[in-house]
Amino acid sequence: MAERVMMKGNEAIAEGAIRAGCRCFFGYPITPQNEVPEYMSRRMPEVGGVFIQAESEVSAINMVYGAAGAGVRAMTSSSSPGVSLKMEGISYIAGAELPCVIVNVARGGPGLGGLTPSQADYFQATKGGGHGDYRLIVFAPASVQEIIDLMFEAFVTADKYRNPAMVLADGLLGQMMEPVVMKELADLKMPPKPWATTGMVERAQNVVNSLGLVGEDLEKINQRLQQKYREIEANEIRFEDDGTADADLVVVAYGTSARIAKSAIAKAKAEGKKVGLLRLITLWPFPKQKIAELAKAGKEFLVIEMSAGQMIEDVQLASGGQTPVHFYGRLNGAIPTVTEAYQAIMKYMTGKGVE
Repeated sequence: MAERVMMKGNEAIAEGAIRAGCRCFFGYPITPQNEVPEYMSRRMPEVGGVFIQAESEVSAINMVYGAAGAGVRAMTSSSSPGVSLKMEGISYIAGAELPCVIVNVARGGPGLGGLTPSQADYFQATKGGGHGDYRLIVFAPASVQEIIDLMFEAFVTADKYRNPAMVLADGLLGQMMEPVVMKELADLKMPPKPWATTGMVERAQNVVNSLGLVGEDLEKINQRLQQKYREIEANEIRFEDDGTADADLVVVAYGTSARIAKSAIAKAKAEGKKVGLLRLITLWPFPKQKIAELAKAGKEFLVIEMSAGQMIEDVQLASGGQTPVHFYGRLNGAIPTVTEAYQAIMKYMTGKGVE
């Protein structure tokens, strides 16, 4: 029988990864995710895994590159400026088509910013962040239980497409405690990885890199990557649709903002307002078709983010200008209250216009 325990979000990240088969963790301390490497330092030896506190974020991501190239389920975690330092390595990993998981427990910015939670890393996560034409598969949990579940999904999906996946949480999710049902720690059936650099034993040499000195060769590599990304967009979009079919106003949110929005929507519905929630579970691939369908049906949108407005750009593009897209956000670690979200909903439900 699966065990039910109280667990902090950062600890759930680590335990969820271990139960998903992660056996190599490389990290460097930065708040508000320090409990992840702390937990991994204790648990990894217990399951026969490897924990290394690298000398820097740059070193950590390149250790992930090496372990992933050898076919091991590997991950790293950090927070916003630390993830920025990893971006060159992430681009190399994507170019080499290696599966791994990167966790970002985001904090306020730009620059060093503050330790308070933020969603201002949406661009960094979904628009590449590093150099070149590449994509990360990006999951956005909204609860500690979903952190556990999406750590499994991140590793499985990364292996399926030979592509790095990111789990993007925020500092509040990393620090909160909630009851979770843990998946059984059992023998996992790992997919075969004939491409891995495991030593030349009765097979041809495997070369894992992202190098293309001849222009035509590099273009072919990129064309293959783009085809893979189209397959991911066709198969891996995930969202929660809560009452959008009957809604006049659809709130679009993810993570902590979606939790707040859900409470505000319940209050508005109790007053007879037709409002629904589209909660994104994958930030990339993005549910463009779903938003386009809602826009075509005449729904207006309200995007709620803990940022100056980043995801709103994708909602605007997907809606194609067919209907208004409104916005409410708080900046650099300020968390919107349920009352504030409710007031924003009521403002646009009563047609007072856009600020």
